[in-house]
Amino acid sequence: MKLHAVAERGLPTRPWLVFLHGFSGDNREWREVGEQFSDVSRLYVDLPGHGGSVNLPARDFDDVCIALNNTLLSYNILEYWLVGYSLGGRIAMYQACQQSMPGLLGVIVEGGHPGLQNDRDRAERRLSDQRWAARFRQQPLNDVFELWYQQPVFASLTVSQRQALVRLRQHNHGPALAEMLMATSLAVQPDLRPALRARDFPFWYLCGERDAKFRAIADELNASCHIISAAGHNAHRENPVGVASTLAQLLSL
Repeated sequence: MKLHAVAERGLPTRPWLVFLHGFSGDNREWREVGEQFSDVSRLYVDLPGHGGSVNLPARDFDDVCIALNNTLLSYNILEYWLVGYSLGGRIAMYQACQQSMPGLLGVIVEGGHPGLQNDRDRAERRLSDQRWAARFRQQPLNDVFELWYQQPVFASLTVSQRQALVRLRQHNHGPALAEMLMATSLAVQPDLRPALRARDFPFWYLCGERDAKFRAIADELNASCHIISAAGHNAHRENPVGVASTLAQLLSL
């Protein structure tokens, strides 16, 4: 399986930036940040169940990573950085922690969870995600996303920001989102903290200054954390200039 993606090519001598969006996003999510690096080749991926990959299902994280590897090979991407937000960040971390990832130079994660640490939390998350998946399958998406963006992690959003996200996300396919939600639930994601602490690749973490939950998570990781001003959980959308500036500093672009 190969994922749909949009490629924008820069200088052939430079490594690629491979952007992975969050849940219910698509290849457009990182575009405003990526366009700041016109000299660098960029790949904006549609994850399974999203965008142009809406009809490509995945059973688990391994399926997603196999599809991502196939996609990179199809574009002859031999050296690259993974840049992922939320779900995309979790996939980037999972992929990087697998053995023998030729060509991967490092990982930059914005607001990605490294994994739950006990069975009780996983059981609670499974029940929660099952309820959300049922909503995505059965209810109008504008109603579901009205509830989705009321979750505490999005508390820093203004009313207008929340409404804009609901309008943007309601064009997804609900059943496909439900399948991907369960396939990549935190209930089934392993705790990646030990592997990240023992890693042999560069790893940077970005976090909005108003994202209290993920600022606390960043403190648990063996990674350099960079705070993005004037932003909450969706930092690259709320402050794309700040995120692009941070990427440029980290990668010397």
